[in-house]
Amino acid sequence: MLFLLPVLALAAPFEPIAVGVEFAEFTLPASSHGASRAHVVRIDPSKAELVIRTASRDGDPRSVRAWLEEADLVAGINAGMFQQDHRTNTALLLDQGHTNNATLTADNTLVAFNAVNGTAGARIVDRSCDDLDALRPQYTSWVQGIRMLSCTGKNVWSQQPKKWSHAVIGEDRAGRILFIHARSPYTTHDFIDHLVSLKLDLVNLQYAEGGPEAQLVTRTASKTRIWIGSYETGFYERDDNRDEWPVPNVLGVRAKPLPEVTPPSDVIRHPKREP
Repeated sequence: MLFLLPVLALAAPFEPIAVGVEFAEFTLPASSHGASRAHVVRIDPSKAELVIRTASRDGDPRSVRAWLEEADLVAGINAGMFQQDHRTNTALLLDQGHTNNATLTADNTLVAFNAVNGTAGARIVDRSCDDLDALRPQYTSWVQGIRMLSCTGKNVWSQQPKKWSHAVIGEDRAGRILFIHARSPYTTHDFIDHLVSLKLDLVNLQYAEGGPEAQLVTRTASKTRIWIGSYETGFYERDDNRDEWPVPNVLGVRAKPLPEVTPPSDVIRHPKREP
């Protein structure tokens, strides 16, 4: 006798948390510390808006969660590393007329958003293959950082013995922006390889922060999820950090909540019939 087994549909790894915003958790190769997970927020910039919150304009440094709560944002990550004044980004950071750092450094990638004249809502620009001078007038917000992937998808971070927690910003082939966090420490070279192996279809990747200051947060009406870094070689060589460190610059997401789904009405059950 032939038995037909039901076909099970595989669930997509990403779950929607707001209009144009999704979240997923991935398993990474085993690290020396922690659960070896990557947490990813994926943003469609045609449906959700990138937002900068900065201590140079919006108040003192605070945790990523506090920045998001104040501005009612649904997700956020470190915008980038910062200087000793705990306010100024290490490279260019401009936001709609406000200047946090006017210096364009040698770093190759920049997150560009707040587009004008109907340009795509956000992207990562790679100066080694994109014309930055032509693109500058098309966006009013810019955050510069260290490039992690070349224009051809090559890992450009040299191998090194040091390792740490990571917060990074990516872009996939469909033009979606990704916020990525891993608490478990890896060398940055290995972490890039691990992300590429996840088949996220990455075309650009920009370093944001490492160690205990690296944070990723998502917020919905029913749940706030917080991921914080810990281990950093030569600075915080342990996996016991439970504090949300204050940071000066955060890249956040403003998006509409998901539409409420009306639960199905109760099934009408016929009264039991007598035999």
